[in-house]
Amino acid sequence: MRKENMHQSVEVLYKKVDECPIVNSQFSFFQMVYVISGNGFLKINGNCISYQTGNLMLLTPNDYHNFNIITTTEFLLVKINSEYVKEYKSKSIDHIGCLLHYATHLSGCILKRKADEFLVKSISESLIHAIDNKDIYDEDLITHYVNALIVIAARNIAKIKPTGVKESADKRILEIINYIQAHIFCPQKLKASAVAKEFDISDTYLSSYFKNHSGETIQSFISNYKIRLIEHRLRFSDMRINEIVEEFGFSDESHLNKFFKKHRNISLTGYRKANVFQN
Repeated sequence: MRKENMHQSVEVLYKKVDECPIVNSQFSFFQMVYVISGNGFLKINGNCISYQTGNLMLLTPNDYHNFNIITTTEFLLVKINSEYVKEYKSKSIDHIGCLLHYATHLSGCILKRKADEFLVKSISESLIHAIDNKDIYDEDLITHYVNALIVIAARNIAKIKPTGVKESADKRILEIINYIQAHIFCPQKLKASAVAKEFDISDTYLSSYFKNHSGETIQSFISNYKIRLIEHRLRFSDMRINEIVEEFGFSDESHLNKFFKKHRNISLTGYRKANVFQN
């Protein structure tokens, strides 16, 4: 098993290959893979997923993967290390937070909005032009394009139904989930009474409706979503515990630690030490 590291904050590479140069590779960083042309299969963590021209895929740290290339394939690889994740989170935590939260649930192409396929293709062409035609401010220009890809990826991922939500689920359950995610830092707006009022339904109906369509209670969904976001702050950011307390609206560090330990059976500091994200 080959472990690949990187030292730059962001690295963009163009590759045209007939076979995968690395077998069973494991990264210590995030990587977006855009398929400019070609087709084949991505083997990731024991799963085999087809890819084709126009696909955008997300590979995360510790994924085991390799590509089985059927026809000559052109890849645009966008590698992002932990320092960039930390820096980006301080600018706009929602976009990168969305990527990180759903990363482990994703497989295959993450583009769900047809209109974004054109945007990603254009950004891909612009990135290739930038790396082929070196000039002043290259780093700033490339970073601008990479940030645009992150935003596009995040809004497409947001449209992917969370694990457990039935395929037949109606539009309202997704609207409720979007509401929860948008207000995850506001405890008062996450109370069952507040959510029920927002969607003009009774508390009792909200509880049964949410569980019937998602497979879990609304409070369980809120807690699990919150836990995942807290985990990402502990792993991928330099935020202090008291800052996380304030961000999520806990009364104090003891309250947050009790909540986290209940769900993960480990303290906040213990989790951070055990899961530090290194390049």
